[in-house]
Amino acid sequence: MRKELIEKFSAIKTPFYYYDLELLKQTLRAAKTEADKYQYHVHYALKANCDAQVLATVREHGYGADCVSGNEVKCALDNGFANTQVVFAGVGKTDDEINLALDNDIFCFNCESIPELEVINELAAVKNKTANIALRLNPNVDAYTHKYITTGLEENKFGINAHELDDIIDLLKKLLNLRLIGLHFHIGSQITDFNPFKKLCSKVNEFIHLFEQKGIQFEHINVGGGLGINYKEPDTQAIPDFKTYFAIFNELLELRKGQQLHFELGRALVANCGSLISRVIYVKKGINTNFAILDAGMTELIRPALYQAYHKIENLSSDDKRNVQRYDVVGPVCESSDCFGKAVYLPETKRGHMIAIRSAGAYGEVMASNYNLREKAIGVY
Repeated sequence: MRKELIEKFSAIKTPFYYYDLELLKQTLRAAKTEADKYQYHVHYALKANCDAQVLATVREHGYGADCVSGNEVKCALDNGFANTQVVFAGVGKTDDEINLALDNDIFCFNCESIPELEVINELAAVKNKTANIALRLNPNVDAYTHKYITTGLEENKFGINAHELDDIIDLLKKLLNLRLIGLHFHIGSQITDFNPFKKLCSKVNEFIHLFEQKGIQFEHINVGGGLGINYKEPDTQAIPDFKTYFAIFNELLELRKGQQLHFELGRALVANCGSLISRVIYVKKGINTNFAILDAGMTELIRPALYQAYHKIENLSSDDKRNVQRYDVVGPVCESSDCFGKAVYLPETKRGHMIAIRSAGAYGEVMASNYNLREKAIGVY
């Protein structure tokens, strides 16, 4: 975080989300360059960040949209994403959400259960439409990430398990308002070890072969997202290793002639461009530690409270390394879980100092709440 931003921030009421749009553009270009080598399609996962300026920047760089709610579908369309590049996933699509997507002729529904297939078919029939669908299959691949953001195991609520496939294939012959165009997979989020992606490729190959034995071929394969970022050192590795990531799928995935490969990246594209900027309200001397109490809390960034997630914390107002002290950096919300970091070493921190909580561009603003009737923080660019 550049110290010259202090002057820019000084007149802005905290807390707020700061988005470095130049870093965002660099990240988007880097990912697009590597994906384009193999003619891969990348859909941006709106659940990571729906800020209007962020969305405009993503769209301008040629990305599609990956949505997990009807309002995200509407948001994507309202922000200029082409309907033919909108994918709608999620385990609990309501009738209203499905109808919205049908009315806008989106590219594809990623479907996760037999009841969902039946409902989409019924609603499409009323409109005399045919809905493109992909089956979200559970590959049973462990992503070795936090249990709350693991999605590819049989014990998770997501996806269709292998033992259901015969019944689904038989059912689809009767669901005349559905057009099966592909397979969809997603194993989790914040994956920094590339081995789970290699295992995913092996599982996808098995499923492609299995369906071919049943006389079924697909135009589209969607392998989801999940690529993580470096939360510990966001400046050292500001842009994820997209080159290695896409190369793994090129090397190991056995696509058939004409098959198109799709990705759904979110965090990897936007996380490091965002910081939550806050001010110190009080410094409270404790028995075993000092508390730096901020005007930002779990209402602005819930990840540490929800996942015990790490975010790098910086004192923008002081870089005096001669007097470093240990603090628990906490928020004002009336919950003991409202803590951004324990035993954080910072330059001596005082009331009014400006604090940056880094890598907050994903799952920060979109997960914000008005708990304690707190005002919603704004985005600054």
